[in-house]
Amino acid sequence: MQEFTGVWVRDPRIQKEDFWHAYMDYEICIHTNSLAFTKKSSCVRRRYSEFVWLRKKLQENAQLIMHLPKLPPKNPFFSLNNARQIGTRMEGLRKFLEAVVHSPVFLSDSCLHLFLQSQLSEKKMEACAEGRSRYTVSEAILSYGSGIKRFDSVSEENLEEEEDDIHCESE
Repeated sequence: MQEFTGVWVRDPRIQKEDFWHAYMDYEICIHTNSLAFTKKSSCVRRRYSEFVWLRKKLQENAQLIMHLPKLPPKNPFFSLNNARQIGTRMEGLRKFLEAVVHSPVFLSDSCLHLFLQSQLSEKKMEACAEGRSRYTVSEAILSYGSGIKRFDSVSEENLEEEEDDIHCESE
């Protein structure tokens, strides 16, 4: 059987941080039969800045081995109400992810898997990928993914405490 990995970027939603600040996030869904993935189907929500973080991490980890596809450019005049701009951005994000998930070099990167299959923040993804959390990448994906089960509140508090400890140690 031939391996496949389908990636969708859909369902843009405006998230309001406060009265003056809002951002757009997107649902990122994958469906695959690839052995490289812990879960065969998953959906998470990510914003553009998290894609920028992912691209930076992939670039650092792949160094000069691979050419990394580009993200759609950041538009200072991007409007959360302009359907054409949103559609163009979603298509660019999808093309970026398609190229990345079909590259064996990038497919071996833990940050990519955490980005696609967990709801962890950038800090928590970094800590987990670098082995600085109590959870393995697979455990984080299975327990803190978009779906059915989340870490219980005690475990989640422990993960946040670990993150705080990591932050304090690096200062």
